[in-house]
Amino acid sequence: MSQKLITHSTDLKKLRDDGFEIEIKNAYLLIHSVPYVNSEKEIARGTLVSNLTLAGDVTTRPDSHVMYFIGDHPCNNDGSVITGIRHQSQTQTLAEGIVVNHSFSNKPPEGYKDYYEKVVNYVKIISAPAESINPSVTAKTFKVVESENPNDVFNYLDTNSSRAEISTISSKFDNLKIAIVGLGGTGSYILDLIAKTQVKEIHLFDGDDFLQHNAFRAPGAASVEELNQKPKKVAYLEKIYSKMHKNIISHDYYLTLSNVEELMGMDYVFICIDSGETKKILIGKLIENGVTFIDVGIGVQIIDNSLLGNLRVTSCVKEKNDYVDKRVSFANEGNNDYSQNIQIAELNALNAALAVIKWKKMCHFYHDQENEYNTIYGISVNKLFNDEIVS
Repeated sequence: MSQKLITHSTDLKKLRDDGFEIEIKNAYLLIHSVPYVNSEKEIARGTLVSNLTLAGDVTTRPDSHVMYFIGDHPCNNDGSVITGIRHQSQTQTLAEGIVVNHSFSNKPPEGYKDYYEKVVNYVKIISAPAESINPSVTAKTFKVVESENPNDVFNYLDTNSSRAEISTISSKFDNLKIAIVGLGGTGSYILDLIAKTQVKEIHLFDGDDFLQHNAFRAPGAASVEELNQKPKKVAYLEKIYSKMHKNIISHDYYLTLSNVEELMGMDYVFICIDSGETKKILIGKLIENGVTFIDVGIGVQIIDNSLLGNLRVTSCVKEKNDYVDKRVSFANEGNNDYSQNIQIAELNALNAALAVIKWKKMCHFYHDQENEYNTIYGISVNKLFNDEIVS
């Protein structure tokens, strides 16, 4: 309920977005870690407390200008008490778990229009002496806000979407089950991007070990100790991204005709493998069962001592799949210089970004005016070429 109240209340949301350490408890607003100077001329931190005036699950104009405080009475930088806001000093219990030590009074002529104005005003008065001693101290701690909802897919709140006010648009990813087949360079970057969305589940399929050359084509940086352990790619990546997204499920084996059925319950499948034979099996079954997928590919050659090539993103839906055979190569790419472990992480990242952008268009997160089902990026000419366009 408290996070819902913050999200729905413009003033509380602005306090959180600005980095204030706020908490809602028993219809009171608590602002933790407010710096102040105590009588010993030391910088300490206390908690401001205000009652909340509510209309359902949103705040309304504060009905009181009084603010409570947990801690010693704030002082000037010489240790003398700040008398301008002094109201009453006595320990009292406002509600269960809220025991305050002081109350302050500072009322503007027109009162406070919202809780943002009220909090910022009191913080400015209380923290000014501390800031004069140490300009780096601030009440804007940007402390991590953990999720209160056990059903949330993230371990902490997506404050990025809330700050940008696109939470409703981001909710289009709710309940989606995603599969990434192949967690090499491009597949690992796709995971990096998908893990930052609120999809229900992310399934990883790959039977390879995470080896030294993989570290140069994947996001982040593996340690020597991690590489010496030779973990499975999916296990290594699950460990990293589960710090953020709760529902990352690794499958440390290859998909074949005998187990391809595991993809049939997915909403979207990303295919990021080089084996043409395996790719043909997977794509054939996905088309047969009407499962939406996006296939990615990189073709690189060494010409005149530099690299030349293309990136490809091919998407396929139940209603349109007649072009797949001519856009996706089912030949094994063993003679491609890319498969010889040339270190081109930026191409993997770009290929992944193009694939995820297309996926988000398919989810109606982004507008899609072109409605293309195949895109080629030419490295040397720095251009995107779209085809298989549905008007």
